[in-house]
Amino acid sequence: MGLATALSVRLHERSKECGDVPGWGDDQLVMTAGASRHLARGGIPPGNEPGQQEVTFPSVATTDFDAEIKELRATLTTIGSVLDLDKLRSDIATLEEQVAAPDLWDDQANAQKVTGKLSELQGTLERFSSLDNRVDDLDVLVELAVEEGDADSLAEADAELGRLRQAVEQLEVRTLLSGEYDAREALVTIRSGAGGVDAADFAEMLMRMYTRWAERNKFPVEVFDTSYAEEAGLKSATFAIHAPYAYGTLSVEAGTHRLVRISPFDNQGRRQTSFAAVEVVPVLEQTDEIDLPEDDVRVDVYRSSGPGGQSVNTTDSAVRLTHIPTGTVVSCQNEKSQLQNKASAMVILKAKLLALKKAEEKAQLDELRGDVQASWGDQMRSYVLNPYQMVKDLRTEQESGNPQAVLDGDIDAFLEAGIRWRRGAETAS
Repeated sequence: MGLATALSVRLHERSKECGDVPGWGDDQLVMTAGASRHLARGGIPPGNEPGQQEVTFPSVATTDFDAEIKELRATLTTIGSVLDLDKLRSDIATLEEQVAAPDLWDDQANAQKVTGKLSELQGTLERFSSLDNRVDDLDVLVELAVEEGDADSLAEADAELGRLRQAVEQLEVRTLLSGEYDAREALVTIRSGAGGVDAADFAEMLMRMYTRWAERNKFPVEVFDTSYAEEAGLKSATFAIHAPYAYGTLSVEAGTHRLVRISPFDNQGRRQTSFAAVEVVPVLEQTDEIDLPEDDVRVDVYRSSGPGGQSVNTTDSAVRLTHIPTGTVVSCQNEKSQLQNKASAMVILKAKLLALKKAEEKAQLDELRGDVQASWGDQMRSYVLNPYQMVKDLRTEQESGNPQAVLDGDIDAFLEAGIRWRRGAETAS
């Protein structure tokens, strides 16, 4: 028996004992202040004992606050375990000590890395603590509302409960983003696929969808390249979304997207199916300087060969450097001084190692990007505008009956479902 039904039955029984309740209507519930506590807490209210003050409430939602708050606390406890709050606080303290060091900014690249990491960890701890405090505040609000018989406060508590559910779910999803690159910013590339001008138009629609999503979340967007199609839309576009965990969040969007609609470019008004491919890769950290420990480099000296002037061929001025971890070898013998040749060789070695690092990063990007085809048979989401209205993710079964809202950037439900689906697939494998 539901709460509202139980309440109605109980009050009906009391009305038989004490006579008709004056002013009784379909839109009102008459109860004592004590009974209101049982209503808010999900129980059946007692009868109106003599001497108790009667309070009239508008009809309220049958929210079981006790159960809802208990569930929120349980979820937060799980999140806290995943975050490892003790380690999180310890890491923050360590980074704060590094930030306070007077020589921090002698190495600007390291300083930016340290301060960025500190900001990220502080933000995570602050979000968790804030939600924990809000749950406590909600519990107090409900307690006071039922004691004072305040229907407006109960309504506010119900609204805050909805907001808290959403915020806790978002934080829970964030804890699932634990991949090597998940915390990075995202680089998104959209390419039109099969479908001609409709596919090009669809590619532009997808770009707008992601940029609108970023705007909703106040994430900066930087467009690097747009290649426009001849008639309408885009052949391809590349842009970055600058936000922590943007890659981890948007990586579930990678794949082929399918649009079904009445083509605005078909003079016969026929229904057309078109495709666009979305690639998402992390913005990898770029290193201008290569950290080169002395133990990683073997230095060999020898006499210069070939024609030369005074001292060039008579001393061991030539230098050969070997980077032991990678096997990269460079040599220099143009200078008269061994020290000068070593310095020049070191510059060349660092340049080669930087190029090697970029090549490795590109290989990682290629692996992360995968082989995405924009055609039949491999679509991961369908956007159907005709003959019915539906957006459906074929992996997660997440769907929406409002494609216009989705294409306007309302994709959080799809992102969360995708992240949970991916974690489930990883766990299963």
